[in-house]
Amino acid sequence: MIYTVTFNPSLDYIVHLPSLALGSVNRTEKEELYPGGKGINVSIMLRNLGVESTALGFISGFTGTEISRLLDQNGCHTDFIRVADGFSRINVKIKAEQESEINGQGPHLSAADLSALYQKLNQLNENDILVLAGSIPNTLPPDVYEKILERLQNRNILVVVDATGDLLKNVLKYRPFLIKPNNHELGELFGKVLETDEEIILHAKKLQEQGARNVLISMAGNGAILVDENGSICKSLPPCGKVVNSVGAGDSMVAGFLAGYLQSGDYRTAFKTGLAAGSASAFQEWLASGDDVRALLQTL
Repeated sequence: MIYTVTFNPSLDYIVHLPSLALGSVNRTEKEELYPGGKGINVSIMLRNLGVESTALGFISGFTGTEISRLLDQNGCHTDFIRVADGFSRINVKIKAEQESEINGQGPHLSAADLSALYQKLNQLNENDILVLAGSIPNTLPPDVYEKILERLQNRNILVVVDATGDLLKNVLKYRPFLIKPNNHELGELFGKVLETDEEIILHAKKLQEQGARNVLISMAGNGAILVDENGSICKSLPPCGKVVNSVGAGDSMVAGFLAGYLQSGDYRTAFKTGLAAGSASAFQEWLASGDDVRALLQTL
């Protein structure tokens, strides 16, 4: 079973305006409401690709109830921890002449809430897959990813980490199965701007030296590169298409990689499926369907 963890899920309220006039009443042309959070995106895309997962994390209040309902509506299994205080955050995405965002804070998470998550993770079995994705609320200790991997080490659980900075750097010693920085995040880990594929591959290998098994680097319009644990390198430009919304594309790439790997056991197939899934979502208003992904996969 695949488990995804989203520490601070959201309702993403997307409003389309012809223009945004500050200090005045604005009326929308179109509105959408989606469940948000990187781990949640991974679970939804996995479901679209026919792979089951369970979404873990924290929800609270009426917004938390709606997040859970929307995931159920999308066919996803959930096992959220309900937090007593506050409510799950609402992120407002304003699409006008320029795109703007107002992101909520989310509920306060206590030590007891975190302990409840640890108890759920203790139930994972050998060969299960755990996806840790995104940032963490400021009410949690900054080493929470590290503590989770420390608990799971030597249990034959494959861990995927999609995070930045110290959240990522500090877990490498636990040999995560897959990490997925983008090219900018990869450079930031080393205090450099990486401009060529050769530089990106070189620094991906440095992360492998620090413990990562497979390093998948997303590069937006320049496609992606995979440096796998067998020493092979896959790289490809993305399929042709018009980018509509890049939010969730990286999460879709993670889900596609996992789906492709589970179905084939082959890293090259996993890479292509990940690239197709990430691109397909970038070409949609929201996350792509399985048919969208499969259609693009035929072009790679």
